[in-house]
Amino acid sequence: MQAVGEALRHYREEGYAVVRGFFSLAEVATIKAAFDQHWETGMAHRASFRHGNLFYRQGQDKKLGKILRLVQWPAYVDPVLESVRRDPRWLPLLEPLLGPDIKQIINQLHWKPPGATAAEFAYHQDVRFRRPRSAFRNLDSCYVQTGLAIDPHRAANGAMSVYPRSHLLGEREITGAAPVLDQAMAAERLKEAGLDPTKLIDLELDPGDVALWNLFTIHGSGPNHSAGERRFYLNGYVRAADCDRGEWAFRAGQPVPLGAPQLVHYEELFQRPEPHYVEG
Repeated sequence: MQAVGEALRHYREEGYAVVRGFFSLAEVATIKAAFDQHWETGMAHRASFRHGNLFYRQGQDKKLGKILRLVQWPAYVDPVLESVRRDPRWLPLLEPLLGPDIKQIINQLHWKPPGATAAEFAYHQDVRFRRPRSAFRNLDSCYVQTGLAIDPHRAANGAMSVYPRSHLLGEREITGAAPVLDQAMAAERLKEAGLDPTKLIDLELDPGDVALWNLFTIHGSGPNHSAGERRFYLNGYVRAADCDRGEWAFRAGQPVPLGAPQLVHYEELFQRPEPHYVEG
């Protein structure tokens, strides 16, 4: 609890924080096995594949060829990942920030395979993804993004880089119109926005560590130049009263299992819920 309290203080002041050893190495090994299974499933498809909110997003790497960039909402089909997203240990970290009624709008697996040069995320703020804006209120305080390290995260393998106290700057134009995961992590874009790249901090994480950051915190991550994997399990939580979308994670402080899919990001969920490929 002391570590959680310190993390909350740091989060409020700096816009990000780290809690060491939040999940045990044995638990991480089980989650790693789930990652491996979803990698095999995603790579077996001929293109990016969607089934309701579940989405396997492929990409092309100049060196490795086809890779799996991410999976959205694997928790619908994976009991291990479903239990992690609503583990009661999250509540002491989230409730002081969001209250006891918490929805979830991000549930993602991220990969950076060894040697992958295309697996970058340009500097950005997550607020750019909160669409439609009419579905969200109190954006500066309603949302907490979390990332669970499955492998060691170091600069060499594409660890997250954050800009301290950038959550106090409001919404800034950094990335432009192109998708974040199709752009390099360029310091020049920060300079163009009037920001100092020397203030960036690499978040070095060990397996089981959890990072959390604010919706307005500027961050990005580079390619994997190492010989090891870099996997990250992202879960994004929102104060239920401030969000009209999402799946319940905790209601009145109690974990809520997934049921029938609810509207999150996929606008055609109820018009086209069937399995289909997403070309291009």
